[in-house]
Amino acid sequence: MAQRLHLPRRGTAGTARSEQPPHLGDRVYPVQRDGAVVVAVFLLVFAALGFASGQPFFSIRGRPVLGMSSNGLLSTVSVAVAVVLLVAAARSPRAASTAMMIIGPLFLLSAFVNALVLETRLNWLAFSLSNVIFSIAVGLALLLLGTYGRIGSRLPPDSPYAHPSDEQDYLDERPSTPDEVAAEEAMREAEIAVVQHAATPAQARRVQAMAQEHTRAARRRVWMELESVDEERDRQYRAPSREAASLAGRFLPWNRPGARRS
Repeated sequence: MAQRLHLPRRGTAGTARSEQPPHLGDRVYPVQRDGAVVVAVFLLVFAALGFASGQPFFSIRGRPVLGMSSNGLLSTVSVAVAVVLLVAAARSPRAASTAMMIIGPLFLLSAFVNALVLETRLNWLAFSLSNVIFSIAVGLALLLLGTYGRIGSRLPPDSPYAHPSDEQDYLDERPSTPDEVAAEEAMREAEIAVVQHAATPAQARRVQAMAQEHTRAARRRVWMELESVDEERDRQYRAPSREAASLAGRFLPWNRPGARRS
């Protein structure tokens, strides 16, 4: 009977690899950094063309630039916003994301406020209807780019924002030495004794001092410091007592030289 030889298919590995979901988290940082740079470059171009047109600085009726109206003040504001975005992008993608999440709502607020002052003396930025539409579009774009891969109920597992830096900020406050372990046990006994109204004055004083602290390590440190102070005080109190006892023993009749012992 003939037997079939089953050879592996060459396309299996490639097919399995292609079926794997793309690494969305790897695109988060580039999208945020590149998005901030693109918006900043456009604002710089807009400001440069505005300055080149020789427009007045505080004119309420600006000159047309890229289909919008602008004056010297708006060009200056555009340069300032662009510089902030470029500096944030050069620092880190997280900084760029934060900057866009802040500047985006400001663009939306600017669109709302300037829409109310169109064709009035308060139109200091020489806004027109096209400027309002542009501010809304840029504000939404900045919000979208800033929150991309950062805010959402279902972030990619490999997103840098999926797992916040809680582990980096985590501080292990568990006891690490035998003295700290003993202090933890004594602290628990003292707290139970205080609740049961059976605590000694020293226990009550230490528990009251610990209540001023908010971390486990700080409470343990306070307990150990007060414990060492109490031990030192007891040691100083017992030393004169032993010296007095030894001196008193020398003057007892049976300890005097030449005393007869029965």
